[in-house]
Amino acid sequence: MRTALYLCGIVSQNTQPQSNEEKSRLTLMNILQNKTVTVTKIKKSEIECLIRLFHHLVGRTDGSCDNVGLDRNTFRAILHSMFGMTDDMLMNRVFFAFDKDNDNRINVKEWVKGLSVFLRGTFEEKLKFCFEVYYLNGDGFISQEEIFDILKNSLHQQSSEEETDEGIKELVDIILKKMDYDNDGKISFADFEKAVREDRLLLEVFGPCLPEVKVQLQVNIPTSCF
Repeated sequence: MRTALYLCGIVSQNTQPQSNEEKSRLTLMNILQNKTVTVTKIKKSEIECLIRLFHHLVGRTDGSCDNVGLDRNTFRAILHSMFGMTDDMLMNRVFFAFDKDNDNRINVKEWVKGLSVFLRGTFEEKLKFCFEVYYLNGDGFISQEEIFDILKNSLHQQSSEEETDEGIKELVDIILKKMDYDNDGKISFADFEKAVREDRLLLEVFGPCLPEVKVQLQVNIPTSCF
């Protein structure tokens, strides 16, 4: 399932009536005209296929995306099966990063925008996405406490709790010394951007929230699904 985006061609053109095809086309036009979908490397034909995949996942065969969406559990299952993500906390955060209107479901526009960054995003787009995933309370900063919680969540399975807490406190101090350029005890987007531009290995320093490069390369969004 890690390359399961081939499913976007699972409903062939000759199995849907023309009126449903027109609904899909209207959805595509609305997304292309929506200024929030700004990913530069995604093609129109690939957006069409992502819409088809969305139809399949939400169980709609009438070509309409109105009033439908992916809930958090369904979306997390997709992140796991398609992209190999396993960290519950980070999968939840990715869900909230996709869910721009905060209605607890991913609609078709949010689906296309988020997956476009996942699979075709530029460095700058992925930089903004990762930072959004990492600040937990929505204030636009990654605090010392948030760094501790994120690292503890990802490391607690690997050692005892006592060892983990002491080790994480040391890691938090190291990270802040490296990334907190204005020494205010928290990481702003400006701090994060500067640190990652100097060392791109820091892009996912708080845990994997993007698919691995090899997965991105393996995923083929077919352009002949229509």
